[in-house]
Amino acid sequence: MTTASDLSCHGLVRRFGRQSAVDHISLDVPAGTFFSILGPSGCGKTTLLRLLAGFDKPDAGDIHIRGQRMNDVPPNRRPVNMVFQHLALFPTMSVGDNIAYGLKRRKVASAERNKRVAKVLEQVGLPGLEHRNPQELSGGQRQRVALARCLVLEPTLLLLDEPLGALDLKLREQMKIELKHLQKQFGTTFVYITHDQSEAMVMSDQVAVMKNGRFDQVAPPEDLYREPATPFVAGFVGDNNQLVGEVVSVRDNLAEIRLEDGEVVRGRVASGGVKAGGRAELYVRPESLVLTGDALNEGYSAMQARVRTTLFDGANSRVEAAKGDQPVYARLPQDGSAPRLTTDGIIRLAWDPMLARVFAAGNP
Repeated sequence: MTTASDLSCHGLVRRFGRQSAVDHISLDVPAGTFFSILGPSGCGKTTLLRLLAGFDKPDAGDIHIRGQRMNDVPPNRRPVNMVFQHLALFPTMSVGDNIAYGLKRRKVASAERNKRVAKVLEQVGLPGLEHRNPQELSGGQRQRVALARCLVLEPTLLLLDEPLGALDLKLREQMKIELKHLQKQFGTTFVYITHDQSEAMVMSDQVAVMKNGRFDQVAPPEDLYREPATPFVAGFVGDNNQLVGEVVSVRDNLAEIRLEDGEVVRGRVASGGVKAGGRAELYVRPESLVLTGDALNEGYSAMQARVRTTLFDGANSRVEAAKGDQPVYARLPQDGSAPRLTTDGIIRLAWDPMLARVFAAGNP
């Protein structure tokens, strides 16, 4: 992978009336990167993808692909291809003709077309299927044909708009691995749009978490999970427990927070504005919680909670509990070490404060 940027955007804005669907977005995507834009419905991610593809024009800002400004370049002149959720394969054409369609429009000679189609079919794991009709293939195979149709054109960027959304759960899980493998194999820069955090976390080198037309955080998946920059990222990426209370003290970057029932818990300060006397939100992941008795591991924070239910989840038990009106979730290993829990029973949950994140309440 080189360090050169295949895609750079600065100050992108797209307004619809008074509403900014894309609000001063800047990004830099190195060549050969799997870059995902993750966010809930209506956050502006599809509008951003349309700007990159050339289907829409920004009201402000610039788009550069490999250093060339693209704002006024029409879609068919950009070194970009796009895979849609519903694939848009031609049902009356064979697999080979679907893949060769773009090459034919570019007036690539027949012999060269056939050679490139055969090669890309080999690369996507569908050798010898060029004469099949797409309707004769499985959903995963059709997905790979759609990818091959784009990749055979050797685009600088491949834009993917929730391409796994129409697949069943098992096939989606398989295609996550396939997409990651194909992206590395071809070395093409992928820009992937999704609302599914699992897709983004599994496949991506970098993830931009989008909210209300802006990026809250851009980071590798591990950093988003372990070091969320905002309460929105903490709550949106992975499962998290949120505990709200008043800050008692802040010392050595650790905050003590008094919850509604008077118990004091601790976590690492993750943002400015966390001050004694103010309100704060503490986020701690379910897998960071452990059951504890009266003897508490040195330095740990702990609280009592009331068990609502316990669900078997393969290697773990998923414990749903309540801390006053606030729900609390824990994942406990099914290794025989955990005691049997009863509904409405009181348990004590503990965690390393360095694994919890504290934000000033009311921060975006």
